[in-house]
Amino acid sequence: MDTINVTGRRKSAIARIYLKEGKGNIVVNKKNFEDYFTVPEYKYQIKKPFTIVDAEDKYDITANLKGGGIKGQAEALRLAISKALVIINPEDKVALKKQGFLTRDSRVVERKKPGQPKARKKFQFSKR
Repeated sequence: MDTINVTGRRKSAIARIYLKEGKGNIVVNKKNFEDYFTVPEYKYQIKKPFTIVDAEDKYDITANLKGGGIKGQAEALRLAISKALVIINPEDKVALKKQGFLTRDSRVVERKKPGQPKARKKFQFSKR
């Protein structure tokens, strides 16, 4: 099996992964992913696609994450892993799609407008 190169995006985070056969090691920005992601929920989210397709210790991943915050990066990585697993075995697409792991969440922060403190919030109105 060759190395599979896939990207995933969420908010302003971009995850580029290189997936190949191995023992289940995940390296993120030259660090072990357990050290990079300290929140247990994010670790669980990243490993969830492997759990669904029963491939926990079959593949090694090297990931480059850029931009965004830690949550956006975790979700971008999850999307990239899911896409790579579908490339390896197209039959897994149904199970991953059902969980929503193959859909890019395109929601981003709305921009701040001039004359307002935030995107939607207005300054307090004073009649007098």
